[in-house]
Amino acid sequence: MGLIATVIASILGLIMGALAGFYGGWLDSILSRVGDIFFAIPYILAAVVVMTVFRDSRSVWTLAFAIGGFAWASTARVVRAEGRRVRQADFVMASQALGQSKFKILLNHVVPNAIAPLLVVSTLGLAGAIVAEATLSFLGVGLGSGVMSWGNDISDAQASLRIAPMALIYPSIALTLAVLAFVTLGELIRDALDPKARARR
Repeated sequence: MGLIATVIASILGLIMGALAGFYGGWLDSILSRVGDIFFAIPYILAAVVVMTVFRDSRSVWTLAFAIGGFAWASTARVVRAEGRRVRQADFVMASQALGQSKFKILLNHVVPNAIAPLLVVSTLGLAGAIVAEATLSFLGVGLGSGVMSWGNDISDAQASLRIAPMALIYPSIALTLAVLAFVTLGELIRDALDPKARARR
């Protein structure tokens, strides 16, 4: 579920950010304002509303779209900044001088250059999506009982906390380690793709 939600958020963020950053002007203003609106909405709260409305059709896909559909704004900001940087580059000006269309330049130059920061943000976003799924399942608005989820395991273990505490501790440790692993992976990818950031640290 976390992977699907991250892919959805990454695709939406890449499209919105690349268009806003490269084309600029009124398109940038409109897409940036739309992104600000989604950025201001906590995606966990939005997912709670969506899953409550669609409580009769809860599934991995429904939850993934509920999380990913509201978590793309931060990705779009990173891609937008990269698009604004790339459009001033010499190779983009050379492509324009050769008569290439803006859309072709966007696909050939802006998108490939945005992949590196997108990977870092997506890896960190995957950790956030895992936490969001566990939180929603713990609150009872996630995947529902009977589905394998650390949130469901933690919620079910509350009733037997005094007689069987390990039933709560094991899924909590697993969730913590999984999130920590993806956060660490994101930092390693950032250092690998940006040696200057590693040198500054």
